Amino acid sequence: MNIKRAIQPFPVAKMEAVGNDFILIEADHTPVCDYAALAKRLCSRPFGLGSDGLLVLEPSERAVLRMRMFNPDGTEDFCGNGLRCAARYAYDKDFTDQTTFAIEAMNGAIVPVQVLLNDLGAVEATRIALASPEFQTERLPSTAQTPEIRDYPIEIDGQTFPIHTANTGTTHTVIFMDALPGDDLFFRISPLLEHHSLFPERTSVLWVVLESPSVAHVRIWERGVGETYGCGTGAAAIAAIAQREGKTHNPLQVVSKGGTLTVRWLPGEPVHLEGPVNWQMQGTFLG
Repeated sequence: MNIKRAIQPFPVAKMEAVGNDFILIEADHTPVCDYAALAKRLCSRPFGLGSDGLLVLEPSERAVLRMRMFNPDGTEDFCGNGLRCAARYAYDKDFTDQTTFAIEAMNGAIVPVQVLLNDLGAVEATRIALASPEFQTERLPSTAQTPEIRDYPIEIDGQTFPIHTANTGTTHTVIFMDALPGDDLFFRISPLLEHHSLFPERTSVLWVVLESPSVAHVRIWERGVGETYGCGTGAAAIAAIAQREGKTHNPLQVVSKGGTLTVRWLPGEPVHLEGPVNWQMQGTFLG
């Protein structure tokens, strides 16, 4: 189907969470059901509205709403910052009058969310609780012949990197560095690691510098997207891996190009992810 020709005007919104920007549509108001193709169209920065992903909001029998997220390449994924945006959207659009509720996500996951208000009653931030991270190799998933990918040496383009991988709803690989990578290293190695045979479903790549036990800086390569300014599930993975390795404390401030997320995690418990969410626009997409 030619999405560009078949599309009819429909309402859209755009929001960002620490620089992670998303287009949001309500399925009931959208005359298109091929969301993968629509994501490619809408997320294109030269030819669409431009974003890191498309959030499709659908009715749910188990939560206030169901959120589906599609990357700019059309692949469906789990998304922490997308859930935080959907939480504010639901509250602002009167899907609910409660500040604490739940959103149904990928694979039927029920994610508790909270809208945080300031003293004037305006939305200041949103918080979500993600399932406890998975570290076992088969749950990442990965083809590595080790129980976990933990300080695992991998050779890419003639260089060896010790990597750590966790699944926080989606697969993330962390590389601890003394300094954040420059463009040459970042754009050369990140896509090769994303598509490495070790990761049959691909992986996002997080280049991390620890400023202190309570602050981490990151440059993000997100699978299906490329470089992004923020990543919620990525921040969760950084906090879990770094704390597990004895490198950081709880909570951890994860600083990316788009801003700062606060991550709280205790082993065996959910990961709590908190940060700002902002509206960018509302309007009608004309096709």
